Amino acid sequence: MKNLLFTATLLLFLTCTALGQGYIFRVLANKGANQVKRASNGETSLLKTGATLNSGDEIIAANGAYIGLMHKTGKTIEVRTAGTTKITDLEKKLASSKTDVANRYAQFVMNKMNEDDEDINKNYRRNMKATGAVERATNNASIKVMLPSSIDVLNPNTIVRWSGAEDGASYVVTVKNIFDEQIFKAETQKTSIKLNLDDENLSSERLVIFNVQVKGNDELKSSDYGIKRMSSDDAKAINDNLEVLKAEVSDDTPLNKLIYASFYEENNLLLDALTKYEEAIELSPEVEDFKTLYDDFLIKNGLSN
Repeated sequence: MKNLLFTATLLLFLTCTALGQGYIFRVLANKGANQVKRASNGETSLLKTGATLNSGDEIIAANGAYIGLMHKTGKTIEVRTAGTTKITDLEKKLASSKTDVANRYAQFVMNKMNEDDEDINKNYRRNMKATGAVERATNNASIKVMLPSSIDVLNPNTIVRWSGAEDGASYVVTVKNIFDEQIFKAETQKTSIKLNLDDENLSSERLVIFNVQVKGNDELKSSDYGIKRMSSDDAKAINDNLEVLKAEVSDDTPLNKLIYASFYEENNLLLDALTKYEEAIELSPEVEDFKTLYDDFLIKNGLSN
C-alpha cells in the first residue's frame, strides 16, 4: 500500500512538473532570418513557424522581420523591430488582459500547428486532405467560387473569392434576389470582391444569389451560390459569444483576425471565416504563413482543391 501511495504521489509530482514547464508562446507566423536563443542551453538557432518559446528564451529579429506570436492563454503579439527581445518582457506586456474566451479560439488555431516544426505545414495539409476535405458542387462551371452552394453569413461585410478562368480577365459579378431580379452588378479584374449586404440594394434581402463570369463570355461563368443572412434568433447565441470575444480581443491586427476566423469556422460560418483570413493577409501580404493557414482552411472545408 505504501509503495502504491508513493507511486501515485510521484506520478502526480511529475505531471505537475511537466505542466509547469509548458511553453509560453508559439510562433504563428515568421518572416525573415530570425533566430531564437534558448535559455536551456544558450544555443542560438533559426526561428521557425510552429516553434514553442519558453521563459528565459530570447528572440533575435532581423531587419524587416515579422514575428507573430500566440501566448498560451490566447493573447497575440507581434515583433517587427530588429534586435533582441526577451520572452519574459513580451509576456509582461500581455499580463493585464483577460482572455478566457480568446484562449479557446486561439487553441483552435494552434491545433493546426504540428508539433514537428520541420513538417508543420506538410503534415497539416496531408491530414486535412485525408480527413477533412469535402466535395462542393460546381456543376462543371468554368469559374469556381470558394463557397459551398449555399451558405449562412453573420456579418454584412464579406469577401467572396473565386479561381479565375483566364489570366488577365475582367469579371462581371451579379447578385440577384429570389425573384431572379438583378440587384447588384460590378466589374473587376481581381478574383475577389467585397460585398456589403447592408448596401441599399441588398439590405432588405434575406437570401441573395451570387454569380460571376468572364466579361463578354457567357460560357466562362460560375454556378449560382446562395448567401443567406442568419435570422436574429439563429444569430443570438453566436452574437452573445462574439461580444465576449470582442471584449477580450480587438479586431485590428492580422493575428487577432486569425482568432476571429477560428471563431467563425468553429461556428460553421465559413464565409465570415474566409473574410477574416483575407483581411489578415491584406494587412500583412508579405507573411507567407498567413497564406498557408488560409490555404489549409480552404482545403479542410472543401472550398479549394
